Amino acid sequence: MTDKVHPSAKPTGNGTAAANISLPPTKSQLHGPNRPTYRPRAAPPRRRSSNSCCCTLFCWLILILFILIILLGAAGAVLYFLYHPQRPSFTVTSLKLSTFKLSSSSSTLTSKFQLTLSATNPNKKITFFYQPTSVNILTGDMDVGDGVIPSFEHGKENTTVLKIPVARSGEVAADDAVKGSLKSKSALALKVKMETKVEAKMGMFRTPRVGIRVLCDGIQVTLPAGEKPATASAVNSACAVDVRFKFWKWTLG
Repeated sequence: MTDKVHPSAKPTGNGTAAANISLPPTKSQLHGPNRPTYRPRAAPPRRRSSNSCCCTLFCWLILILFILIILLGAAGAVLYFLYHPQRPSFTVTSLKLSTFKLSSSSSTLTSKFQLTLSATNPNKKITFFYQPTSVNILTGDMDVGDGVIPSFEHGKENTTVLKIPVARSGEVAADDAVKGSLKSKSALALKVKMETKVEAKMGMFRTPRVGIRVLCDGIQVTLPAGEKPATASAVNSACAVDVRFKFWKWTLG
């Protein structure tokens, strides 16, 4: 028997069978060569609202203010531990009244006082610089004498004696208590009020001017008899010193 011979596949040039491979169509083939290419539109930028900007600015301001407060507090603590600052003290050592005349018809007052103060700086490393100081002597709410202490430098651990002439001449709003004391020739209850601004120098550092108010109370003086001046009692008592900080339109202290 003879075997059947099957014809083999026609060989290709490289010895492998030819295969029909189909490639996927391109976009130009699908949509046509003249159709424009689709490009997605970019989303419009988001606008930040004015409220968000204000809130961010406010937060930054609060943060900066908080940091400044911390720095100032730290600087104040360092200065306190280095210099141990103390307030100056004032004492009325003498008060003499030479003239006190109040006209009952026109409420015109003529008065002359001689005030002697003792100012003490207890600090070892701090020098005070005082601006001109206003001095008022009052009985009740009635101003009976005015004077001025010139500006001066108050050295470290120093006591300075200040002699101030205080006088008044003009109309006043006299109350019944003052008129009664004048009629009965009894003693007048007086108080001395002073206001000024002071700077403190600590080494190379100099503070801004700070307002202080000094109040000396509990002083009694009899009215002068003739030309002999009257001397006040209850002197050599310490005066109250209040530091007053001014912030814009507000005064603290």
